[in-house]
Amino acid sequence: MEGILYIRLRHRVQVREGSMVNLGQLAQLIAPEDRVEDLRQIQIHQVTPSDKNIIVVDVMKVIREIHNDYPDLDIQTIGPAQSIIEVIYEKKKVSLPLFIGVWLLLFVGAALAIMNFHEDVSMREVHQKLYHFVTGGVDPHPLLFQVPYSFGLGFGMILFFNHVFRKRLNEEPSPLEVEMFNYQQDLDQYVIMHENKESQKNLDDH
Repeated sequence: MEGILYIRLRHRVQVREGSMVNLGQLAQLIAPEDRVEDLRQIQIHQVTPSDKNIIVVDVMKVIREIHNDYPDLDIQTIGPAQSIIEVIYEKKKVSLPLFIGVWLLLFVGAALAIMNFHEDVSMREVHQKLYHFVTGGVDPHPLLFQVPYSFGLGFGMILFFNHVFRKRLNEEPSPLEVEMFNYQQDLDQYVIMHENKESQKNLDDH
């Protein structure tokens, strides 16, 4: 394997603003032991304010940078042809009044959505009929069913989303996490297609 470099670009890399992205951050490498550490230090991209928060690096740029320092290496690429660099900026402190306002808005919105759903499907009438079937009596407020149902609704949401605050119940992803993963995949594909200048050629380009 002497003189051969196997390189696999990582799908997404997070870096700080203003940092220099080297090959070791951007890709996994297999190379001769006497060269691998030097290869990891090859500079690929300097993050600038004009880059904003998303940078797409094409494998061809990576190969050019490697050949500048090691023209004798036989480079074999494996995996994706582009890597996404996500620039992480320093987070601003969250305003407490804003946090409380958003929390109340989401809480009230979710509560109204659940109440409107229950009103649409006549949930109270259903509980009244169930109460009559089980006990034989009539109660306009069948708490015997309404209270356990309310607790069950909360527990069901916890099981569905597989989280209690930040604690995961098990390793299985929740439906929300799967949807977020699919959304991120589509977003990354869009960014690769539209932000990668190496994959675009206009009529004016020569």
